[in-house]
Amino acid sequence: MLTQQIKATHDMSDATYGMPRIRAELHDAGIIASRKRIARLMRQAHIQGVSRRRGFCVATWRDKSRRAAPDLVKRQFVATDINQLWVADMTYIPTWAGFVYLAVVTDVYSRKVVGWAFGANMTADLVINALNMALLTRKPQSVIHHSDQGSQYTSIEFGARCRQMGVRPSMGTVGDAYDNAMAESFFATLECELIDRRVWQTHTEARLEIFSWIEAWYNPRRRHSSIGQMSPINFERQHAKRQKSIATPAPHGEHGLPTGCCAPVDKTTHVPNKGTSSCPQAGPVDNPAPDGANRHTPTDVKSVETAQVENL
Repeated sequence: MLTQQIKATHDMSDATYGMPRIRAELHDAGIIASRKRIARLMRQAHIQGVSRRRGFCVATWRDKSRRAAPDLVKRQFVATDINQLWVADMTYIPTWAGFVYLAVVTDVYSRKVVGWAFGANMTADLVINALNMALLTRKPQSVIHHSDQGSQYTSIEFGARCRQMGVRPSMGTVGDAYDNAMAESFFATLECELIDRRVWQTHTEARLEIFSWIEAWYNPRRRHSSIGQMSPINFERQHAKRQKSIATPAPHGEHGLPTGCCAPVDKTTHVPNKGTSSCPQAGPVDNPAPDGANRHTPTDVKSVETAQVENL
């Protein structure tokens, strides 16, 4: 029965998941099994995940006439919140009708693809369109955009768009995949899990399937070991819940009743209202004040009039 559940999980992932992600899926479904047991059953059933291909292709051409942005990341792909650091890159997708090019922008904190764009050519418009989608969906206050030194990212148009939107460009060196390792990692995943296992006749077929892979699988469902075997969207949801719990003030204790030292005055009776105070010094009424020590009069009109008559 466990083998059948492993097969179902493997099929759900389009035959891409290996033992760690299958184990995480089963754990979320309430099925507890050890790593060695799942690996053994996968070997017996001839089930295995896909592995990333080992290849080398240079797709970055630097325009020496244009100055590159400084490297603000230094291979430290670390962020403590969303919209702090984005990484971007491009790749080519083979079809029978020729290459179609894909540019993406990924949030380092959650690994979510926040912007992407397709194009028939590797132009500055392609990377600007991907950046525009990220800006539209995320609306960052101040974010670092890290990429390689490709001519598209060093173009005047891309630099002007970054300055216009308050984006801080950052660029690694040419031909060094480690300087943009996280973006390279995403494309390696895309290649081994989708591109290498499909054949597309037209550009439209490739675009539709890659769009579905990003928006229906990678962002909402695909698990990442770097974020605790969670999907990017679920990881951001948990982050939002943590932020909300931190921002929400703790409820008052049992005796946390506010005093009325600075309570708003009722315009009808000219007497402070009960139980309403905006004074920051108002503390809990654990020890009631003695008689005649600045007590408030009742808010009832008749009681106020009676008190005034007695004073006269």
